[in-house]
Amino acid sequence: MQNSVSIKASPAKIVVDALFIGKLAPLGPRNVPSGIGKTKADGPQRITRIGLQGDHQGDTRHHGGPEKALHHYPRDHYPAWLADGIKASAPAFGENISTQGMTEADICIGDIYRLGTAVLQVSQGRQPCWRLNARFERQDMAYLVQKSGRTGWYYRVLEEGSSEAGDCLRLEQRPAPQWPLSRVIDLLYTRTLDMDALQSLVDLPQLALSWRELAARRIATRTVEDWDRRLRDSHRQ
Repeated sequence: MQNSVSIKASPAKIVVDALFIGKLAPLGPRNVPSGIGKTKADGPQRITRIGLQGDHQGDTRHHGGPEKALHHYPRDHYPAWLADGIKASAPAFGENISTQGMTEADICIGDIYRLGTAVLQVSQGRQPCWRLNARFERQDMAYLVQKSGRTGWYYRVLEEGSSEAGDCLRLEQRPAPQWPLSRVIDLLYTRTLDMDALQSLVDLPQLALSWRELAARRIATRTVEDWDRRLRDSHRQ
């Protein structure tokens, strides 16, 4: 990988608390199929190019796939949600991976991690959608996740393998140290028309193509895409 920085060890010993897998089940008043309701997976779990074996998504157009193979949500965020009056515990956000000690400020787009015998790469953050509203039974939950920056992130799988709770997530390469996910989130949702920064995102090869295309559209149109359908439209499937 060109212009990458090899990291001998992770800045902290990050242990996976749990892995979670979701079967399809009805969600919300319209009973849309969803895999957001996940349960703890005990023992070694196979990690394939599209995620944990046996994990499902109800909307494969917007969820899952190689660029969203695994969703990592920090356990660190749950006390903050409780302080906001929202009672939740892992895996309330539909996460596949749960850890303590790393958040969106600590990981960068393109980071390569070894987890068990698999190799993962941070591809993008989560863009919260209306399914979180249905999950938490409140119409503003997706908006609150976006506003807070407590989104979690996705990995693509560079090498298939297996992992289980108790394995360490070890940083092996950090090709884009200037792009912590917290900076990307700030650019997408706060400094939305910073053209120079958006161009840098377009040129960031480790970033998921859909997010690079989003940045390119903002540059081309000088406008921000409409978030309302994603955040609130319960008829979108």
